[in-house]
Amino acid sequence: MKEFEKVKFETVKFMRGKYRLDEVAGMYYDIPCIRFRQGKKTILSINLHEDHYDFQVVLGKAEREKFEAVKHEFPLEIQELYDRERTLHDGKWLLIRVEDLKTYEAVKKLILIKKNPNRKPLSKENAVYGKCGHRCDLCVHYTGITEEFREMLIPHLNAVYGVSEWDMRCSGCDTPNCHCYQDRLELCEPLKCLHIKQLDNCFGCKNYPCEQATVGYRQLEHKSISADDVTWAILPYVPYQYEQ
Repeated sequence: MKEFEKVKFETVKFMRGKYRLDEVAGMYYDIPCIRFRQGKKTILSINLHEDHYDFQVVLGKAEREKFEAVKHEFPLEIQELYDRERTLHDGKWLLIRVEDLKTYEAVKKLILIKKNPNRKPLSKENAVYGKCGHRCDLCVHYTGITEEFREMLIPHLNAVYGVSEWDMRCSGCDTPNCHCYQDRLELCEPLKCLHIKQLDNCFGCKNYPCEQATVGYRQLEHKSISADDVTWAILPYVPYQYEQ
């Protein structure tokens, strides 16, 4: 995986795994962007370029005080940017180009100054995990959920993946009525990999987590989705909801 590909995945992992925020698609001049919002307040904006992201963070008075206390811990480029930018009525606006993991880690610390993580982990009571770490018990296709719960999931799935019938049914990973075992030639990619490596689950692999162990979105797209859409249509389909 190239460096910027890692940045894109780590951005999604952090913002969706740690924060419960609406994602609002917009434009920064002629550049597509995603604004992470809590209500009407924008916590972070990311301008989406093909070869890098521009992270825009606005630091208010209290946030500037926090940053200045640890300013020496940040890369020199960010320190100089902070000193160079004027302080406006709503704070100091920082626009930071990110194309490598080192800069991304510094920006992540800025985001933590801006807002503490607010996403609570999904309940693990009665959890049913697939071999790839996905939550079968939170999946619209799982036969073990109620119809009421299934109907609740469908609008969120439609918002993220597009309108579908969602009528395929599965009894859970590696069970007799597992959808992936209906036809051995149609195994999902993680199970194909497990058969080749002769492993019982993805977690026993030295390369876990890898690209094909994650079905949920690996990067941001220029589309608006709500915090609830992320909760019910994305998090169940990534290994352990980005917790590991």
